[in-house]
Amino acid sequence: QVQLVESGGGLVQAGGSLRLSCAASGRTFASSAMGWFRQAPGKEREFAAAISWAGRVADYPDSVKGRFTISRDNAKNTVYLQMNDLKPEDTAVYYCAARDNGNIATMSTSYPHWGQGTQVTVSS
Repeated sequence: QVQLVESGGGLVQAGGSLRLSCAASGRTFASSAMGWFRQAPGKEREFAAAISWAGRVADYPDSVKGRFTISRDNAKNTVYLQMNDLKPEDTAVYYCAARDNGNIATMSTSYPHWGQGTQVTVSS
């Protein structure tokens, strides 16, 4: 089992930056691909970033590519999402998620383990 706790959300002006962290507990973190998803009010949860178990492979949707960077520190059981040049449309609750294998995936249904989410609000 993997338990996930996100932190680092907050209120930021457009053009600003935030770094989200996701602390994981459980013995399987180092072998698990990790993902970040987000959900804005009235919208479906959408993929934001994913990283393979060793951190060698990452993927992003076009909407955040070049602005967001996912990384992980397996020694600290933590995955990060660095978000730069934030836009009002990035406003959402951001969720950390873990797979039961090491390969990245972009669909939320591929992730059985989820954190409680952290709010990110970008003002214009």
